[in-house]
Amino acid sequence: MKRYAGLGGGTLTFEEHRAFWTWAMVEVLRHTGIRIEELCELSHHSLIQYRLPDTGALIPLLQIAPSKTDAERILVISPELADVLSQIVSRIRAGQPHVPAVVSYDKNERVYNPPLPLLFQWRRRLENRAVSEAALRHYLDHALDGIGFKDGGGNPLRYTFHDFRRLFITDAIMHGMPPHLAQLVAGHRDINTTMGYNSVYPEEVIKGHREFIARRRSLRPAQEYRTPTDEEWAEFIGHFEHRKVAVGDCGRSYDTPCIHEHSCLRCPLLRPDPRPGHG
Repeated sequence: MKRYAGLGGGTLTFEEHRAFWTWAMVEVLRHTGIRIEELCELSHHSLIQYRLPDTGALIPLLQIAPSKTDAERILVISPELADVLSQIVSRIRAGQPHVPAVVSYDKNERVYNPPLPLLFQWRRRLENRAVSEAALRHYLDHALDGIGFKDGGGNPLRYTFHDFRRLFITDAIMHGMPPHLAQLVAGHRDINTTMGYNSVYPEEVIKGHREFIARRRSLRPAQEYRTPTDEEWAEFIGHFEHRKVAVGDCGRSYDTPCIHEHSCLRCPLLRPDPRPGHG
């Protein structure tokens, strides 16, 4: 068998195997927002379809077995996801008429599940085996190492499986999906949980606040929004100097007397300055 010297002496066949399943895992996670436990339980039986009564068109659907709740979910399969699932099925069938049934281990219940035509399975020696979460975690880390991305601190970037769930929900809400529908797709019981996955601050909040400020300004005299004179600005800056004390800054309101008789070291409003020469 040929060696692929660019990746530590591993076989070219294994590198192709690892690249395919890393790609399949990432694509399914980011297009569905499902949990890793739900991904490993996807089977050929999860692929179902619905025929629209008015047009007769077939809608491909993905049935998700719940990992944390009692309610199953049905997701519409996008064209991009359909292509990924098609390639997975074609690969695991390997020219056979049916998807092989394999036994998987439930780490939470600590039992072996009955044989199922799981989508995430691969050939190991003389038999097909279910893909483990540990293997997928290793494959994801290997891909990140190859990309070489680093975080703000210069450390290698690390993704978790749940990060793809956050990406999915954020992308869905940004592109117009109402949060209460995103909640149903993600399988959350509380919409606040769904909004916690949205990593982008809602644009409508910023837009609405700016419109509120504009309306408020339109109702007030225009002279209140004039450019301050140099004297007025100097007086405003001077308030900050009045808050200076020997060991730092005072947090009391502007132009108010000290009610603690200048016992600054015992005052909760003291903001100590650690620089030399202060205290």
